[in-house]
Amino acid sequence: MTASRVWRIRAEESERDQARVAGALRRAGLHRGDRLALVLPNSPGLLAAILGSLRIGVIPVLLHAGLLAHERRVLLDDAQPQLVVDDEAALAGLLSGPSSPLAPVPLARPMHYTSGTSGRPKGVWSGVLDPNDAQRLFEDEAAVWRFDASDALLICSPLYHSAAVRFSASTLLTGGEVILLERFDATTAAHAIEQEQVRTAFMVPAHLQRLFALPRLPDLSSFRLLAHAGAPCPEPLKRAALAAFPPGAVWEFYGSTEGQFTVCSPDEWLAHPGTVGRARPGRRLEVDADDQIWCHVPPYARFEYWRDHAKTAAAWRGDAFTVGDIGRLTEDGYLFLDGRRDDLIISGGVNVYPAEVEGVLSGLPGVEEVAVFGAPDERWGQRVCAAVVGAADPSAVLAHARERLAAYKCPKNVYVVEDLPRTVTGKVRRSAVAAALGLA
Repeated sequence: MTASRVWRIRAEESERDQARVAGALRRAGLHRGDRLALVLPNSPGLLAAILGSLRIGVIPVLLHAGLLAHERRVLLDDAQPQLVVDDEAALAGLLSGPSSPLAPVPLARPMHYTSGTSGRPKGVWSGVLDPNDAQRLFEDEAAVWRFDASDALLICSPLYHSAAVRFSASTLLTGGEVILLERFDATTAAHAIEQEQVRTAFMVPAHLQRLFALPRLPDLSSFRLLAHAGAPCPEPLKRAALAAFPPGAVWEFYGSTEGQFTVCSPDEWLAHPGTVGRARPGRRLEVDADDQIWCHVPPYARFEYWRDHAKTAAAWRGDAFTVGDIGRLTEDGYLFLDGRRDDLIISGGVNVYPAEVEGVLSGLPGVEEVAVFGAPDERWGQRVCAAVVGAADPSAVLAHARERLAAYKCPKNVYVVEDLPRTVTGKVRRSAVAAALGLA
């Protein structure tokens, strides 16, 4: 594999490209609330396309560039975008449009796809905001992280990751610069940190794991902020990061594609090890009788599930929403997660939904029953695994998956078992499979 490219994106250059994207979209007949599907790997042009569309109220639908054709088709059929940009030539066409006026801040959030127990992907849709609410949404993010024109932000994640877009947008729109990796490679990231004098970064714990596994840790003295999220951070890794980065630099937050819940300073974590912090400003947390976490949010942070009124109604209770995560609150408001949704695997900060993978694997002859689950992994946080009941050979199961699923969804290990852990009513307990196999 060739080395990952690194781009330094300056605010004024990106502003120029964003204005050209806006002009191209207007010339193509797109209007406020229309959808632009972007299915591309990281690049400065992709970031400009995302921000340029948002600043005229066109909603970018951000999809993983590694999706197979049929996986992509399901999402595009659902989103019904007015325009699909999925190759470099089409992106170049957007970047060569006539310059067009932009709103001061994004008028919307991108549409990302997430999923649940059904395995059917659902779009998280926030619509187009009025200018006042758009400004409040922008200030909500900027106030938490104190972005300014001196920031050089390192982005390690793919730009279909909601946090990568949020941090990049806030940095560029306050005059800072973005150091964008084509894809994450620990050696390349370490070199960029030193050469580009990185001041801020968003990483998932898997990025930190691989950075700390290098023979030599880069000089981290330029950092003022390292924000991490996307998966639970093991306590030894968290303490290593706190010791290696400058004092006060390592912050954590807990959120989801749907919305943001908490923020946690270094001092708060040291006083309450394991917490993901307290409610972000303007929000309030509560935990119901089933230990499910709810977050009360301001109007500009509302969302719905695209064309799915039932799932939207289940997610909201007044001004509070839940994504089904389980946790507990201390009396002074610190949130501790007792586990992600049972069905969700977070591998390298990317969500993998077992029901979707199981649906593919169950079509292979010899697979009588299958449970897809996450096993602890030092590099990725979790790795995707499958436990199979039946006569299917593990190598055949892996080959079947690779032909039908994007690489990040494919099981890394397949275990043939006689039976699967079950509840008293006979339902498979995915959360217990790893322990039953001695992997937890």
